Amino acid sequence: MPSARALKRYDNLVWALIFGGLLVLVLGIASHDEAAIAGWSLTVVGGMAAVAGIVMIFVRSRMRETPEADAQSKPRETQR
Repeated sequence: MPSARALKRYDNLVWALIFGGLLVLVLGIASHDEAAIAGWSLTVVGGMAAVAGIVMIFVRSRMRETPEADAQSKPRETQR
């Protein structure tokens, strides 16, 4: 099971793939008229990156965080 630090890095990668992929996808669509091959290439690469980020969200939802050694719960004291 991954640690909290690893999960944070994973989350950052997921959102970078999604937003970066969508940006590249839009740039590819916008450049279709000027350079057809480059526009299609950017569109495909951006779409694949966005889809990979979306799939990684599903994978992340199945991961469980490893509790740290210092994060053990202490016994509750009863109040009088």
